[in-house]
Amino acid sequence: MFEKVLIANRGEVALRIHRACREMGIRTVAVHSEADANAMHVRLADEAVCIGPARSADSYLNKPAIISAALITGADAIHPGYGFLSENADFAEMVEKHGITFIGPTAEQMRLLGDKITARKAAIEAGLPVTPGSPALESIEHAKEWAHKIGYPVIIKAKDGGGGKGMKTAFSDDEIAEAYTMARAEAKAAFPSDVVYMEKYLQHPRHIEMQILADKYGNVVHLGERDCSIQRNHQKVIEECPSPALNQSQRKEIGDIVRNAIQKIGYQNAGTLEFMYEDGKFYFLEMNTRLQVEHPITEAVSGIDIVKEQIRIASGAALGYTQDDIQFRGHAIECRINAEDPETFAPCPGKITEWHAPGGLGIRVDSEIYSGYSIPPYYDSMIAKLIVHAKTRNAALMRLRRALEEFIIMGVKTTIPLHQEIISQNEFIDGQYNIHWLTEYMNKRQKQK
Repeated sequence: MFEKVLIANRGEVALRIHRACREMGIRTVAVHSEADANAMHVRLADEAVCIGPARSADSYLNKPAIISAALITGADAIHPGYGFLSENADFAEMVEKHGITFIGPTAEQMRLLGDKITARKAAIEAGLPVTPGSPALESIEHAKEWAHKIGYPVIIKAKDGGGGKGMKTAFSDDEIAEAYTMARAEAKAAFPSDVVYMEKYLQHPRHIEMQILADKYGNVVHLGERDCSIQRNHQKVIEECPSPALNQSQRKEIGDIVRNAIQKIGYQNAGTLEFMYEDGKFYFLEMNTRLQVEHPITEAVSGIDIVKEQIRIASGAALGYTQDDIQFRGHAIECRINAEDPETFAPCPGKITEWHAPGGLGIRVDSEIYSGYSIPPYYDSMIAKLIVHAKTRNAALMRLRRALEEFIIMGVKTTIPLHQEIISQNEFIDGQYNIHWLTEYMNKRQKQK
């Protein structure tokens, strides 16, 4: 087992990794920007190293600075968390070349699955169901040609995309040129490549993802599915586990397909396969080769600490259980709490004047916020995750309602009022929603004002 792990991230995920390490008897190194000098994970870690100014490019994306910090402090391994360099194959390769273990899949696996075009090809070869799609698109005419083959509506996506960037839909030939041009422009601005491809656009799907763990000895388990359909601008807002849309038979079917595919690919460590689900059918979207923001709801239902398992697998340990050993219990829901205006979604950085997190049975809050902490304006606006777990979905909803009422954050605006509003809607209470529901609901609400 590792003696010291460097945490190459910030915010609640950095604190989450620190806690897992401490429970395993592993010392931690926190790296931080100048803006994060007072962050909770920095205060709690055994050692801390400043790696640059506030700007992410000069700190959390600064590969040489992070590796230098690991070498100086004698860290055995680096955990990248999510975001930043977590799916950067070049960084993973650099880490390994310096004799440090990267807690995640191999660089080769990240390259294969991080490129959406090659990932799609690998998925087909591994037996995963996919939507009709195209190769890399070379021109507007090429896009139009493939749109006719696939059939409208279609969606054009950046091959290196994520977070909804570089994604544009087209419902006719009149829209294809603009969709192609805008998708490439967004891809060029946000990612290493402006290459785009096309898929059939599903109009009323749910977003279902499957969590897997795989060791280097070929053992693979899935930890069930998460329903991430409550989204705004392709950004997840609320997630729940299990999905209210699936029954046990469907869950087992997609679980078996995913396990077999991961074994064929030879993947190692934690990962998440994302699907669109419509009319009883699954369509593979992409694989995230890292820890997911919403992993706590899977931990609540499965009883397995995913971060600890990541560390164990990276150290060379085999999974200590099989699929038959995993028992799913109850229902869990997560709300992502952002420091944003709940009406305009404008970021609201600033000083926290009062902080009170909810408590009680089945309540978990992942956050490194505290009273007096100043939220910096340079990073993602998510400041907390509220996770509730109960025996049934209805009990979880009641618990979530109570927890949101107890959650006090003063000094900045947050999205807590939006979460309270969402979970009071009949469609959400009944589990009758898809990926467009939140956008449509908010548009309707805006017109009524």
